[in-house]
Formats: sequence, C-alpha cells, structure tokens
Amino acid sequence: DHTVQVYRFGELGESDDIMEQTQAGILNFVNQSPGFTGSLIPEAQIFFIPYLMPTDMDTVIKFFRESEAINEDFPELYAQNGLELLQMYPEGEMVVTVDEPVTKPEDFNNKKIRVMTNPLLSETYSAFGATPTPLPWGEVYGALQTNMIQGQENPIFWIESGGLYEVSPNLVFTSHGWFTTAMMANKNFYDGLSDEDKKLVEDAADHAFEKIIVHIDGLAEKALAKIQEASDEVTVTRLNDEQIE
Repeated sequence: DHTVQVYRFGELGESDDIMEQTQAGILNFVNQSPGFTGSLIPEAQIFFIPYLMPTDMDTVIKFFRESEAINEDFPELYAQNGLELLQMYPEGEMVVTVDEPVTKPEDFNNKKIRVMTNPLLSETYSAFGATPTPLPWGEVYGALQTNMIQGQENPIFWIESGGLYEVSPNLVFTSHGWFTTAMMANKNFYDGLSDEDKKLVEDAADHAFEKIIVHIDGLAEKALAKIQEASDEVTVTRLNDEQIE
C-alpha cells in the first residue's frame, strides 16, 4: 500500500524552495514550471522564447504529445540534476496584465514586470523595454496593489483565481506562448522504486496528462467571463498580427 500526501501550491514555500526540497529528497514529487528551473536546466527555457511555441490548443497538445525534445531529450537533462521527468503539460496561454493598455513593445518602457526566476524571460522583457522583476507568487498581488510593479504574466485562470485583475485590470493577449508545467520526482527516490511501482507512477502521470487536457479545454474562456462579470474596470486587448510583428 502507498500513501500520498498532497501539499497545495505555496504551502511548502515558494517555487525555488520547492525545487530545492525535491532535489534534496525532502519531497518525492513536485509539479513545477520550467520557468523556475531556467538557471538549473537552461535548455528548459525554450518554452519562454516568445512566439516560438504554437498557440492554438490542438497544435499545442500535439506538440506536447510528440515532441522529441520533451519526450527524449529533456528526461536526460532533468536526470543530470537529480530529477526524474515524468510528464510535461500545457496549462494555458500566457496573458500579460498591466496598469494601462499595451499595444506595442514601447508601451512597456520603464514598467516593472514581475517574471519568474528565469534568465531568458527576464531578457525578453528587457528587450521590450520593461524592467523584469523576479518576485515570489505570494508577493505579486501586493506588489501590483502598491505599484511596486506595474504588470505580470500568467494564464488567465491564475489571473482570475488570484484576483490579479483587481489590481492590474488591463489584460493583454499577446499570443507569445503557453504556460508549461513539469511533473517530476526525486531521482534517487524514483530509482529506488520497484518496477511495478515505477509503472504505477508513470501510468498515473500519463492519466493526469489526459485529465489536464480535458480540464483546460474552455477554461480560459470561462475564467475571462468570470473576470468581466466581476469587474467593470477590466480592459481586454488582443494583439493582431500587425501589432505582434
């Protein structure tokens, strides 16, 4: 028999803390975005190169199912850092919220934008003219509220559930990428499992992937509808092809 104790996001510290705990074997499993492992596994930053990844859902899911990098190359890179990569999955299109509407890169000039601890992501916003500002998730709402930062990026369902639209009401759909999450296990823990238990873990990860794909279908639209119903101050800007170029 096996018992799994689940901790919700933030209960064991911030994202960097959780990664350290997993590498050290304090945690056996973790779900974490490659956005927080960019310094540890530089190759994982590929998910944050703007406009490199597909954006329509069918193509995104096909990519995650069939990508040679995800399914063959990345497991080796993660293993070199004490992690067993079980699955990678998309969560939703990234949406930027700012203190005023944005339609071109120059509109980011001199704005402090919260980013994950990811060197490439920081360089991207620097190229836009913004000041990338790494902050733990738990500090983002307060930093937006006090104007310590002027914007951030997340999937729309995070913006809705975290109430970020209340303090950063201008939503900008830039089509620059999707939020990605990796399911991982501590490598030593995983290697110590029996073949039967390894298969149990792998089957569970595969099952979770399929459940997640169903869950996120239509999730963004529902989240946006909730936001617009809750606030009259929210603006929605969807960049067109000309604005993106």
